[in-house]
Amino acid sequence: MPERASTGSSPHPLIAGVDEAGRGPLAGPVVAAAVILDPRRPIVGLADSKTLKAERREFLATRIREQALAVTVAVVGPETIDRINILQATLQAMRSAIEQLDPRPLLVRVDGNRAPRVEVPVQTVIGGDRSDRAIAAASIIAKTHRDALMLALHARFPEYGFDRHKGYPTPAHLEALERLGPTPAHRKSFRPVRQARLFD
Repeated sequence: MPERASTGSSPHPLIAGVDEAGRGPLAGPVVAAAVILDPRRPIVGLADSKTLKAERREFLATRIREQALAVTVAVVGPETIDRINILQATLQAMRSAIEQLDPRPLLVRVDGNRAPRVEVPVQTVIGGDRSDRAIAAASIIAKTHRDALMLALHARFPEYGFDRHKGYPTPAHLEALERLGPTPAHRKSFRPVRQARLFD
């Protein structure tokens, strides 16, 4: 197990990167991840998860989990998303991921322009998954974790094609939703799902 970075006179303070996956889909959870990288164990190839092929994301996710000082994940499901809305659900997931971190960071950097309320200083970074290595690492962890959850949902509801579109509103997904109606995994507060419910 790597030695933890010093929070005293070290030139590398404990900074966590935070990102989410799954704000836009019609089904499945929103997932947030927080990562504190170890400056003495650099990981080559970190980038915005959306720019990486699935195999590369999985490879990097394994490296991140092996070499980072801390990696946490938090999941908020469709029922909570429907109850408190997707923005609040995303902030809740981010807050939970941050609060699980050990060691505790001195600073948290969050992708985007909205930050959860936590007991450590937070910076928002628009485009942070492209410019900040820790945020990029968090984006990879969040994306791969959510994709695995969507594959599990595909095993339960194979006719919806969750293995392909991961719950996003593709034409194939919208067609299945209209034809079959929503599953328990769908976000009932999202307009295409509400409209499909009129016919179920």
